Amino acid sequence: MSQPYPITAEQSRMALGWLSRINEHPPAAEGAEFKRWLLADPAHRAAYAEAQALWQQSEAPAARLAAEEREGLEYYLQAMRRPKARWGRRGGALAAAACLVLALGSLAGWQPQYWLQDLRADYRSDEHVRQVTLADQSRLTLDANSAVVVDFDHGERRVRLLRGAAFFEVTHTGAPFLVDAAGGEVRVLGTQFEVRGQGDGAQVTVRSGRVAVTPITGAVARELTANQQLDYAQGVAGAISAVDSDSRLAWRQGWLNYYQVPLAQVVEDLGRYYPGRILLLDEALAQRKVSGSFPVEEPMLALASLGKVMGFVPQTLFGRVTVVR
Repeated sequence: MSQPYPITAEQSRMALGWLSRINEHPPAAEGAEFKRWLLADPAHRAAYAEAQALWQQSEAPAARLAAEEREGLEYYLQAMRRPKARWGRRGGALAAAACLVLALGSLAGWQPQYWLQDLRADYRSDEHVRQVTLADQSRLTLDANSAVVVDFDHGERRVRLLRGAAFFEVTHTGAPFLVDAAGGEVRVLGTQFEVRGQGDGAQVTVRSGRVAVTPITGAVARELTANQQLDYAQGVAGAISAVDSDSRLAWRQGWLNYYQVPLAQVVEDLGRYYPGRILLLDEALAQRKVSGSFPVEEPMLALASLGKVMGFVPQTLFGRVTVVR
């Protein structure tokens, strides 16, 4: 349904600010300042209604989101905390406040859990794929929402994956080329390959050539060749599997391909290409299996197509927060 009154990003931020103040101090809702703001423009009323809808719909997953992003949010949550007597019966207000911070960050294109990483990163990408030529003429393709640190000193070429995924096309210079990710190391033996962070581990996919993967310092290296893939986490490597590397790495050409994977994984991947947040609130829906190919440049079109098949309608609030339930 189209919005009868166009809402700007600034109006959305003001509405969220008023909602936060009123939840902390309910009498503010009866104050002259708030009433003047609310009556000044019909879009203000619409923006405040959207803010209330987001607050109500997001309270349940907010605690989970806040826990996942605790390091980035802790400073802001501490600033928002009040004595328990002030919260009264609004027991979910702190969780909703966490979601408020996330929503505000999404409106500005800023995600608090990444800001320290971005300060350290030599190269990072936003919601678009980025290509970089390194000093040795090796080529690096960053998937959306990815970041790396590059260190070519000390007689070796080393890249550390901070988040997301990177595809490498390595030139031969005689110096070792290594990629650090999730406590493990990938040593290049002449290849094109991807390293993708996932949770507390990483996944390595080889398109051509060879790499040696060590899941933790001192472990025996596992060698991968073309069209092979290996996952590792917490120092433990899984089995080497055969894959269609061109299909798995199609994000470089703007496509995500899936066969019988949980919707939660697809939504998480689409979220990297979306300049905001996608909140999947239904756990049963999250586990339903999905197959298909989706364009990365149109994440909301892909989500709408999935909704038609799976029976949900994505709801976008403030133009930058999309709720699936």
